[in-house]
Amino acid sequence: MGNIRICHLPPFFSAIIFMSACILLSGCYTITQGITMLGYLNRAIPLEQVDNDDFVQLVKDIRAFAMNELGLAESRNYTRYVEIDRNYLAAIVSASAKDSFRRYEWNYPVVGKLPYKGFFKIEDARKERDRLEKQGLDVWLRGVDAFSTLGWFKDPLFSYMQNYSTERLAALIIHELVHATVFIKGQAKFNEELAEFIGNKGARIFMEKRYGLDSAEYRQMLDSNIDSQNYIAFIQKLIAELDALYSSCASREEILTGKDSIISAAKKRFDDEYESRFSSDNYRFFSEILINNAFLELYRLYYTDDNFYDDLYELSGSNLGAFIAAAKTIRAKNGDLRAQLENALMPL
Repeated sequence: MGNIRICHLPPFFSAIIFMSACILLSGCYTITQGITMLGYLNRAIPLEQVDNDDFVQLVKDIRAFAMNELGLAESRNYTRYVEIDRNYLAAIVSASAKDSFRRYEWNYPVVGKLPYKGFFKIEDARKERDRLEKQGLDVWLRGVDAFSTLGWFKDPLFSYMQNYSTERLAALIIHELVHATVFIKGQAKFNEELAEFIGNKGARIFMEKRYGLDSAEYRQMLDSNIDSQNYIAFIQKLIAELDALYSSCASREEILTGKDSIISAAKKRFDDEYESRFSSDNYRFFSEILINNAFLELYRLYYTDDNFYDDLYELSGSNLGAFIAAAKTIRAKNGDLRAQLENALMPL
């Protein structure tokens, strides 16, 4: 498909071409989701028509920062806006084996294998969840607020984003623009780790430039980031405990029993230590939800358990633009992508 940008065509012709591609490539699932997405895109209005000057200017500033200062790919993403009657874009289904972190993957045209499947209708997501649970898998269903169409369309903003904090909006836009800049087919973990790191780092730099290091906004962001880091560290420790169990010589029955015990103990420890770990109530939900391998696998997908990207960022001279320039040189889908990124930064 190359870099064809169907969004430059009138909506009617865009729909014809897109639907033809869907029929050729992947059948009913893509057609169904494509129709809904095209409906959103056809309702999109120019960002300048949104009746919220502060939001409009903030989005423009984030886009300019991401493209002009960080060097992310030039595009018309996030220049259009869609009113929507809910606070998320799509429902995403993920799955994993019950006795290991072996993730379930779906195979897609163009992008290859991905460990998640999205639905615009929650009923369809629940049907997929039920189907996978009948296969004996751990399944997790979650809402997502954005995704990248990788250049097929101009990715729009949605009405619920007006309620986001500056940091959250910046992290989201930068994260998705990373996908539109660097995306290696069939390498979901690398793609998500990279976008998550650059999105968060970029949002922090944007906040510093916009408000200053001594501002209330910047200090509030730091407090929030500390809570987030503590939460992720707790999850990673739980993952490590379970990984050790899954790697043992125990029987499947013993593994499943041990898994339940480890998760129950982690929930109790989380509640007991909450006040000493967190400065807000944002994570109290943890002990109340069903924790399974599919839920935990998301953290294995998006977050590293080492300092690889932080170390490379330092290698770049703490220059996120240089870091991104190195990432843009990665081409091969096979081999060690981390090593390619490190080698691209070595001459700096």
